Amino acid sequence: MSHLIGEFDCKLDAKGRLMVPSGLRKQLPAIDADGLVVNRGFEKHLVIYSKAEWDKVTGELAQLNPYEEKNRKFVRYFTRGATELSLDSAGRVLLPKSLLEYAGVGSEVVLSCQFNKIELWSKEAYEEQMDDEPENFANLAEEVMGKGRRSDG
Repeated sequence: MSHLIGEFDCKLDAKGRLMVPSGLRKQLPAIDADGLVVNRGFEKHLVIYSKAEWDKVTGELAQLNPYEEKNRKFVRYFTRGATELSLDSAGRVLLPKSLLEYAGVGSEVVLSCQFNKIELWSKEAYEEQMDDEPENFANLAEEVMGKGRRSDG
């Protein structure tokens, strides 16, 4: 699968259903057949995976040693609330109320594509996150990407 791209402002209906934007649906050709999986993010947001990507992630989790307490805890917290989503005839997915409450999501959300997954944020929390951009983004880029990496530019 190629990496997902884009940022989409969306609205949830009163039942917690999200209309998957057409620009995103085009990037997920198997969405109708395979569906999606949503779970908690590390910050107060949700993460949506294609079913194939979720299977890869859980395959990695299955490799962890279950006899180590930290591994068991991580798996429990990481998969807590994970739910399969399927599109209805109108192209919507119903998001679980418990996950929406966890993420503090109201009716306005932002879908932010991050390589193999989609982050779902309340619009307000996403804007706060993006407003907290480091004063010198170039320094952060050097710290994260520059050490020991080949420069193409």
